[in-house]
Amino acid sequence: MLIIILYFFIAVVFIQLFYYLGVFGKFAFAKAQKVTPKRLSISVIVCAKNEEDNIVEYIPLLAEQNYPDYEIVLIDDASSDATLEIFEGFEKQYPNIRLVKVKNNEAFWGNKKYALTLGIKAAKNEYLLFTDADCYPTSKEWITAMSSQFTMQKTIVLGYGAYEKINKSFLNKLMRFETLLTAMQYFSWAKSGRPYMGVGRNLAYKKEEFFNVNGFINHIQVRSGDDDLFINQAATSKNTTIAYTPESFTYSKPKTTYKDWIIQKRRHVATASYYKKLDKFQLGLFYCSQLLFILLPIILLSFQFYWIVVLSLIFVRYAAVWTVVGFSAAKLKEKDLKYWFPIVELILIFTQINIFITNTFSKPVNWK
Repeated sequence: MLIIILYFFIAVVFIQLFYYLGVFGKFAFAKAQKVTPKRLSISVIVCAKNEEDNIVEYIPLLAEQNYPDYEIVLIDDASSDATLEIFEGFEKQYPNIRLVKVKNNEAFWGNKKYALTLGIKAAKNEYLLFTDADCYPTSKEWITAMSSQFTMQKTIVLGYGAYEKINKSFLNKLMRFETLLTAMQYFSWAKSGRPYMGVGRNLAYKKEEFFNVNGFINHIQVRSGDDDLFINQAATSKNTTIAYTPESFTYSKPKTTYKDWIIQKRRHVATASYYKKLDKFQLGLFYCSQLLFILLPIILLSFQFYWIVVLSLIFVRYAAVWTVVGFSAAKLKEKDLKYWFPIVELILIFTQINIFITNTFSKPVNWK
C-alpha cells in the first residue's frame, strides 16, 4: 500500500512541476514588456453601487490620466447613497465624463451585468477599459499601458488588479498572495493560448467582442462573473493578450477581516463552477495536486517509507515553485510575498477546501 502511495506522490510532484515550470513559468520567465503608445479612442467604464466614499477619491485619478483621447463612462447602478449626486457633480466638472443612470429593473434587479450592458452600449468608443469603483490606477499612464497591448488581432487585454499593502497584517499578505497566484495562473494560461479568466478591476476589450458573444446573455442568471465568465466565453488564443508593466496595474483597498474576505472568495469560487469543462478540470487538478502534495508525504514520512526519496521530492518541488513564484512576484511588484510563500500557500489550500464545502451547502451573497 505504501509503495502505491509513493508512486502516487511522485505523480503529484510531476503534476505540480508541470503547472509551475511548464505553464506558470511562461509568465514568470517572460521578458519585460514594452509600452508602445497607440492612438486609440478609449472608453473607461466604471460601474458603482453605493460607493460614495470610494468614488470621491478615485474618479479624479481617472479623470487626470495622461491620454489624449478618452472618455469616462460612469454607471450608477440604482445606488441608495450619494453616489449618483457625486457622479452628477463629476459630469459637470469634467467634459469627458458620461453618466449612465440605471434604475432597478424587475427582471434584472441587483444584476451588475444589466448595468454594465447599458454602460457599454452608451460608450462612444470601440475600445473599452474597465475598472471598479473601489480601484485606482498606479500612474497617469494606466490607459496608455493597457491600450498599448491592443493590436489588430489582440482585442482582449487582461490586466493585474492588486491590493494595497497593509503593514503587519498577515491577512493582507494572505489576500495579496492569493491575488498573485490567481494572476500568475490566468496570465500564464493566456500566454499558453488558453485564456480562461480576467478581473474586472483591470480589463480591456473591443466592443465587438462583447456583441460577438451576445454580451452577458449566456450567464445573465449568474449574478457575478461579468469579468471572468465573459472572458471564459469570449477569449481565445488569437484575440487575447496580457498587460503586466507596472504602469498598467490598478490597486484597491483589501478586506480587513477574514470573514469579509471569505465571503468575497466564496463568490469567486462559485462563479468558477460555470467555466468551460476543460478550464474547470485544469483548475481542479491543480488544487487537488496541491492538497495531495501536503497530505501524502505526511503518510509516507510517518512510516519513514523511502524518506530520503520523499524529502528529495519535496525539496525539488519547493525549489521550483519558490523560483517561479519569486519571478512572478517581482514582475507584479509583490516581492515581499515570496518570503511568506510556504506558510500562506498551506493556509490557502485548506481555506479553499473550506470554501468548497461551505458553497456546497449555501449560496454566497452577490452584487450589493
